[in-house]
Amino acid sequence: MNVSGTGIGSGIAIGRVVRMPEPLPEPVDRPSALSPAAEKARAAEALAAVAAELRRRGEQAGGAAAEVLEAQAMFAEDPMLESDLDARVDAGKTAERAVHEAYAAYRAQLLALGGYMAERATDVDDVSQRVIAELLGQPAPGVPDPGHPFVLVARDLAPADTATLDLEQVLALVTIGGGPTSHTAILARDKAIVAIVAADGASVLRDGDEVIVDAENDLLVTDPTPEELEDAEARRAARAARLSAPLTPGALADGTPVPLLANLGSADAAVAALAAGAEGVGLFRTEFLFLDAATAPTVAEQQLEYGRLLQAFDGKKVVVRVLDAGADKPLAFLDDGHEDNPALGLRGIRALRAHEEILRDQLSALAAADAEANADLWVMAPMVATVEEAEYFSALAHELGIRVAGVMVEVPSAALLADRILRASDFASIGTNDLTQYTLAADRLLGTVAALQSPWNPAVLRLIAEVGAAGRASGKPVGICGEAAADPLLAVVLVGLGATTLSMSPAAIADVRASLLRFDSAQAAALAEAALSADGAAEAHAAARAYADGIR
Repeated sequence: MNVSGTGIGSGIAIGRVVRMPEPLPEPVDRPSALSPAAEKARAAEALAAVAAELRRRGEQAGGAAAEVLEAQAMFAEDPMLESDLDARVDAGKTAERAVHEAYAAYRAQLLALGGYMAERATDVDDVSQRVIAELLGQPAPGVPDPGHPFVLVARDLAPADTATLDLEQVLALVTIGGGPTSHTAILARDKAIVAIVAADGASVLRDGDEVIVDAENDLLVTDPTPEELEDAEARRAARAARLSAPLTPGALADGTPVPLLANLGSADAAVAALAAGAEGVGLFRTEFLFLDAATAPTVAEQQLEYGRLLQAFDGKKVVVRVLDAGADKPLAFLDDGHEDNPALGLRGIRALRAHEEILRDQLSALAAADAEANADLWVMAPMVATVEEAEYFSALAHELGIRVAGVMVEVPSAALLADRILRASDFASIGTNDLTQYTLAADRLLGTVAALQSPWNPAVLRLIAEVGAAGRASGKPVGICGEAAADPLLAVVLVGLGATTLSMSPAAIADVRASLLRFDSAQAAALAEAALSADGAAEAHAAARAYADGIR
């Protein structure tokens, strides 16, 4: 039996299954034998210990893990949760039971909100389990250690566990739940872990089952035949050879340059990105400066961080996205109240226009950092939907000293109006994660609709083609900064559709570079046409693969 899921990256692994242990049992609901003050002190001590441990793991892992685990640690310090927990203790609950109930109630609220917040429910569950384990004096839930390399199968995996996986032992990761942009998937991609998420059929696997985890083909092969094992081993060896090849600029077989850039969440990741062959930065997410702050950072504070990034990429292109936040990523200083459908609410450029002083400060800080560095700074606005929004951002950015100002194409309206939006902008960068979500009307963070989360869908590809055509007609660059660029075969299709640069997790650069070198410009265009002619995502992927196999 083979199991379908959503592959993360393009790796392949062979190994025997070890299942993640089941969570701790629900604490018994019984009256406390201690005073409320004593129970509150126990809870506070456990919460502080868990927050400190999560931060320690984040610092140890670095990169995207540090940001993810910092956000998770904040769940252990949330004042609203603490207030709810205290009220339950005052009602006679034990600290263990109060933690369980308070976090369960918070989890239900996140699920009701949907979108980004719903996907954080797994993070809340993990914090709850860790705090309860701390209170009981038991080991925190975690990855098993069978004493040999294994394929880890879990219902879902907490960020704290994904961030610190022993890659000498964990050959691959398979989750039954989760989605392609969950924290688990983000960290798996960042650490170059072979992974498949949203693999519902994996629930039948047992410890010791031999499997092939084929992320490139979104497939988990169970009880593989000798022939399947031999083929997987050959593919694994071929990929290892590609990854060890010398670092060269991204290009097609005919020499057409396709710069390969990195998606980064902080300046701390610059050294590793350059070592992986990144030719610059195609997406620098600035949210890390804002997410744990009660007030927006000052111009000076921001300038310092942007300056670190620009110095690290001296002489190279650096594309910075201004703050992408709003109702689905709430910040205290951007909160305009509850929205029933935050994915369609006041977010991205809309939220920044409603609080223009934050945008002005950010642009001013970027311009000041640029004046002291030798990098090639480009700045773009998120979630642009209209020509007027593009005109607004470009005018303001240029007024405040930004030389190159562009937009992200993440909603269908921006793709359909790309010719006019590019008249008002210096460049466009396509965020394929959100573009896929809005085109297919399927929340990109929910595993229940993961099957629709494929940028291979011809509707998404057609919109990308619109932007590519507008870029060619106007002579302006069109980049890809969504996760689609990390798919080696799809990367070629995207270039065939008109993309001039590709930006991705640094771990994906070597695979993408090798894939581009197999095709010339005409073949990339033919691959794109084959995918566009299909009726669905799976058919588009199959058509492109068949064409590629035919010219090997």
